[in-house]
Amino acid sequence: MYQDKTLVCKDCGQEFVFTAGEQEFYAERGFENEPQRCKACRMARKGGNHGGGERQMYDAVCAECGKPCKVPFQPRDDRPVYCSDCFRNRR
Repeated sequence: MYQDKTLVCKDCGQEFVFTAGEQEFYAERGFENEPQRCKACRMARKGGNHGGGERQMYDAVCAECGKPCKVPFQPRDDRPVYCSDCFRNRR
């Protein structure tokens, strides 16, 4: 019923195969849209380290001790950010 389809990744522009098995999986789950990104771009977008890339880190200042630190999310003004030591102590 399903046949492999070649799609183009909207992030990197590379072609990737949307297999018959994947199409069946999507249909069973009720997904109506085809994937728009190749596996590597999906993993990178999810923040996984599976693509071999490094996770983006952001500079911040710890709200507890005032030391500069790096965090894996974009800091916001309305939420405190803690260095790893202060974060661990708050748990």
